[in-house]
Amino acid sequence: MISHAAASVDFRLALRNILRQRRRSLTAVAAIGFGVIAMMLASGYIEWIFWQNRELATNRQFGHVQVVKPGYYEEGRSDPYAYVIKDDPAVLEALRGLEGVNQVSPRLAFSGLLSRGESTLSFLAEGIDPTHDPLARNLIITQGTPLDAGQPDGILVGSGLAMNLGIQSGDTVVLLTNTPSGGINAVEARVLGLASTSIKSLDDVMLRVNIDMARRLLRVEGSHVWTVTLKDTDLTEDALETLGADPRLKGYEIVPWSRLADFYNKTVALFSRQIGVVKLIIALIIVLSISNTMTMSVMERTVEIGTAMALGVRRQRILRLFLMEGVLLGAIGGTLGMVLGYGLAEIISAIGIPIPAPPGFSGTFMGAIILTPSLLAQAALLAVSTTLIASIYPAWRASRLVIVDALRHNR
Repeated sequence: MISHAAASVDFRLALRNILRQRRRSLTAVAAIGFGVIAMMLASGYIEWIFWQNRELATNRQFGHVQVVKPGYYEEGRSDPYAYVIKDDPAVLEALRGLEGVNQVSPRLAFSGLLSRGESTLSFLAEGIDPTHDPLARNLIITQGTPLDAGQPDGILVGSGLAMNLGIQSGDTVVLLTNTPSGGINAVEARVLGLASTSIKSLDDVMLRVNIDMARRLLRVEGSHVWTVTLKDTDLTEDALETLGADPRLKGYEIVPWSRLADFYNKTVALFSRQIGVVKLIIALIIVLSISNTMTMSVMERTVEIGTAMALGVRRQRILRLFLMEGVLLGAIGGTLGMVLGYGLAEIISAIGIPIPAPPGFSGTFMGAIILTPSLLAQAALLAVSTTLIASIYPAWRASRLVIVDALRHNR
C-alpha cells in the first residue's frame, strides 16, 4: 500500500522530470491536446447532427409519443378506416394530464386526387390541428400564408405538387377521395399557401388541411393518431411508462418517436460507427507519440535509473514513477485540449458550419458543435487512458534495467 507522503513525493518527482525536458514534454502535450481537440470537434459536430435530427423528428414531425389503434403502423395503409380512433374524453384527459406535456393534437391521414381545371394529380394528405400539431411547424412557406384554424376550407399545397398543377396561393381547387362506405366525396378548398418540407419527393405529393375539413371530406368522426408533444425529449421514457400503466389507455398502442424516426435511427447507427473509427485513430496517434517520448526519456535517463536502483529505490517505484509521468502528460495535455477545444467549439458554432442539402433534400443548413458532459468526460478519459497505455512498456523497460548495465550505459 502506497502512503500519502510517498505518493506526494512521487508526484513531485514525476512533475519535475516532465519540466526538465521542456521541449519533448511540450511536443507530447501538443500531440495530446491536438488529439483531444480533434476528438471534441468531430464528436461535437456528430452530437449536433443527432440533436438536430432528434428535435426535428419530435417537434416538427412525430411528436414525442403517439397513441394509435394496435397495428396501425403495420396495416393502417391498406385499411385506414379500420384504424380510426373516435374521440374519447377519458383518453384525452389522460394525455393532457401527463406530466411535462406541451401539446396534444389529432391527426388524420388520407389520399386522393387534387384537381385544378382540367389537370388532376394524386396527393398524400394529413388532416391536422394547425395550432398544435408538430407537422404545422415543419413546413417552409414559399408563397402565401400558413394553415389557419380560422379558415376551415384553407389548405397548404406542396411546392412540387403546386408547380406540376400550376397552382398559386388564392386558387380554388377540388379534393376528391373515397369514403369508408366505398363512395366518392369531393370538397372545394382554397389554397392558402405553398409549402416545402425540404424533401423534394414529399413536396411533390404533400397536402396539409384542417382536420375538420379532412373529417368532412372522409365522412368520419375521429382520427388515426393522437400526437403528444412534450416540453423535453428526455421526458419520453417517463411518459411511456405513465401512459402504459394508465387503465384509460388499455386497448391502445403507445408508440415512442424513436420507433417511427427511421432516418434518425439509421443516422445514429452510421455516424456512431464513423466517429468510433475517428476516436480509434486519434487514440493510436497519441499512444504512438507518447510511447516514443517515454522511450526516449528512459534511454536518456538510464544511468539515473541505475543510480536510483543502486541506492535502494525499488523497481516497482521506478515503474510507478514513469507511469505517473505518462498520466501527468495526459492530464496536462487533456486539460489544455479541452479548454482550447471548448473555445473553438463556441467560435465555430457562433459562425456556423454550412451544410449542403443531402440527397433528396432541397435546402441548405447551418451546423454547430454541441459539447455534452458525456463528451467532455470521454475527451478526458481519452487523454489519460491513452498516455497511461503508452507509458506501460517504457515504464516496464525502465524498471527491468540491470543496475550494472545501466550505470555504465554512457561509458
